[in-house]
Amino acid sequence: MQKLVNLFKKSGSQSSALPKPPQNSQDHGNERTPSPYRRASTKGLSLVVKPALLGEIPKIDDKVPTFYVIRSYSRSNSLLVGMQTEALGLPAALAEVHAEQIHETSAMIFLKDRRTKSTNRHVPRLKRLIQACLDNPELKINLVPVTILWGRAPDKEESLFRLLMADEWESPSKAKQLFNIGVMGRDTFIHFSQAKDLQTLIAQTQASGEDGMTIAIAQRLQGYLDKQRTSIVGPDLSDKRNVAGEILSSPKVVKAIEEQAAISGKSIAAVKAEAQGYLGEITSNYSHSVVRFFDHFLTWLWTRLYDGVQVRHFERVRTLAPDYQVVYVPCHRSHVDYLLLSYVIYKRGLRIPHVAAGENLNIPILGELLRSGGAFFMRRSFKGNTLYSTVFKEYVHSLMQRQAPIEYFIEGGRSRTGRLLPPKLGMLAMTVNSHLRKPAKPVVFIPAYISYERIMEGATYVGELKGKPKESENLLGLLKTARKIERIFGTVHLSFGSPLYLTDFMEKFQVNACDDSDENTKKVHAMVQNLGVKVMQNINKAAVVNPVSLLALALLSTPNAALDEAQCLEQIRLYQHIAQALPYDDDTHVTDMTPRQILNYGVKLKLIERTPHILGDMIRVADKQVPLLSYFKNNILHVFIIASLLAALVQRNGRISHQKLDGITELLYPFLQSELFLKISLKNIIEKVHQVLKLLIEQEVIVELGQGIVGSPEGNSQAYQKLIVLASPAQQSLERYFMALTLLSKQGSDRLTTEQVVTLCHVVGQRVSVLHADDLPDMFDKALFTSFIDTLVRMGYISINTETNLLSFDERIDRIAEFAKFVLQPDMMQVLTHTASLSSDELGLAMASMEKKRKFGIR
Repeated sequence: MQKLVNLFKKSGSQSSALPKPPQNSQDHGNERTPSPYRRASTKGLSLVVKPALLGEIPKIDDKVPTFYVIRSYSRSNSLLVGMQTEALGLPAALAEVHAEQIHETSAMIFLKDRRTKSTNRHVPRLKRLIQACLDNPELKINLVPVTILWGRAPDKEESLFRLLMADEWESPSKAKQLFNIGVMGRDTFIHFSQAKDLQTLIAQTQASGEDGMTIAIAQRLQGYLDKQRTSIVGPDLSDKRNVAGEILSSPKVVKAIEEQAAISGKSIAAVKAEAQGYLGEITSNYSHSVVRFFDHFLTWLWTRLYDGVQVRHFERVRTLAPDYQVVYVPCHRSHVDYLLLSYVIYKRGLRIPHVAAGENLNIPILGELLRSGGAFFMRRSFKGNTLYSTVFKEYVHSLMQRQAPIEYFIEGGRSRTGRLLPPKLGMLAMTVNSHLRKPAKPVVFIPAYISYERIMEGATYVGELKGKPKESENLLGLLKTARKIERIFGTVHLSFGSPLYLTDFMEKFQVNACDDSDENTKKVHAMVQNLGVKVMQNINKAAVVNPVSLLALALLSTPNAALDEAQCLEQIRLYQHIAQALPYDDDTHVTDMTPRQILNYGVKLKLIERTPHILGDMIRVADKQVPLLSYFKNNILHVFIIASLLAALVQRNGRISHQKLDGITELLYPFLQSELFLKISLKNIIEKVHQVLKLLIEQEVIVELGQGIVGSPEGNSQAYQKLIVLASPAQQSLERYFMALTLLSKQGSDRLTTEQVVTLCHVVGQRVSVLHADDLPDMFDKALFTSFIDTLVRMGYISINTETNLLSFDERIDRIAEFAKFVLQPDMMQVLTHTASLSSDELGLAMASMEKKRKFGIR
């Protein structure tokens, strides 16, 4: 090791300039001619240090002189940057630099240099480069800030180990340098930022004079490096030790303790102990060693469990992280989500977020592991416990004040159907109100779309949808799930959606920070509701149309979940063409597998089977996989719903006018938009309808008959079969809507409560599913009926009597229900009409039966 240190004692200094080369020499930026000493020392360092690159390699014009800006000088830092620039094909950091008016011994700028006592007030090389730019405004110079981390543990001042390995905030001594190389060499990270033009920095600097400008630009570069490092590592996150006293002594918690003591008759000390207990229940207890364990364990697990993890649009997060308070708001498909998102963020070089987890996961062993990995726990409901609510909100506020990244699942729980659930606005409101109370940093919400090709909880979800009581999580249950580890689960897809900036919403709704007036509170409430919907829409924009979801969409739209192989290939090809020709959004990704590859992939995952036949092979869904594939079909239903709606209307009516298509679509679209969080506004839907209709006519799925009339292809033709399959997904949603509408219309106003409508629709849905033998439990999911009723209320079609809770409505519900004949098949109309005409006694009997089943934990 001592020989190694001696070798790189000769590594580059920034304080000396080279003699000017002869007049006839050619300037060409960074010369790749490091000295023999540097080459030898770099080779020696490479034997013990294996740095990981964070982020993307910057794009640099090698004809422009390029210099690398590093926080502080150390031989290890100098050689590490030189080694990486050589390996990545970047302009050499350890080479001499010759260009017009520039003659330097190396291409590195150290903002702090203990050899020359250099600080950001005295950076000789930067000063010379600034002077060269001032002398020649045409001169171009690139500055590339470089962040180097010898280990990624957050700072803990009382940790002797951390003090030894700290190499970021001050120039290390020789002892520290040797420690870094020998101990942290395999846990070293380096991040090259995109190049910054020095002339631009000079133009943006207000300081005058050579010295003043050098100081200002050096401080600006140092600030950028500070933010970049914080986005990767961050402060000490061990909340149980650091924030408990601060939270318990905050004015809001103190007031809540006093009020609780007055109400309960307990002493202040007793209530404070109760609050402290809540805090211990809630807070995370970050441990870098546990995070490192998860890193290694999950790398092994993903390799065993999945074919890969595909990540899209992460660089938009990396760009925002240094300057914004990042709040990740992903959809929630599986318990794996907790681990997946943090793993991806960590592996790509950003701080893992504090994750809000349900108290159902706070179980022995697992709960403490998650807590050490950054999770904090919350109860499902705060109702009736003001003290707990206050402590929890104050903890969230402390996270916001420390500018820590936060993550929570905006749906509240895992989706059992594959559709996005209506947003739960509690955490969103806490985040917003904390920022308005005392802004610390601009807030940006990052929606994230997660999709799987198989999920471990699939069978559990189906059971719960069919009426099996939800089982609470426990270690035994998770161990049972882990037994499936040898099964093939395909590829996981994680896509980061377009960011949503809180300041934009504050401006839109004219919300003011630090304003507790009733008027501002109403605006905040409206803003949070709108923000919740936009988050869901942006999650759906980032959807990944993977091969399994395409297979599910094609096969589950047939009566027996089976298709002729040639027809199946054509149907998949049609879906791919629709998604690619009219992209749902720029963030939406469609698999580039061919239809044949998609079929083979489904067979590999044991989701479908190929049955040989003399007239052509048949493709069918494998045994017991229908309800599971329904989950994945619902993941992407929003991408194809307009095409499916138009196909359903044309197929049901045989021929229909453009005007009628527009009218029915305008009527039904708000319900589809609410259920599937569609991004297109109602005012723009007709334009979209015309685009999709034109595409379907081009694909000969719909026929243009002239005089503003379209129709279906000839019966039994291949085109007609494609029309039937394309129409099926929308028909299932429309059937649910007209279940509720027909029931309301037949029973009349002020007869039923929301709960009764939802329960009866659930019963009808079960009956329809049995009659059609489709085994699709999401057809009668209560959450979908509840969402539909909520939409009717929001649109003003119905109102809820505050005294009786009965639903009141006028003749408009009857008129909408009449549109069922344009949408539903005759047999479905007959079932709905018969079931919706139940007598009062029959309604009472049905409700009593459902109540009895609920009492005994069944449905």
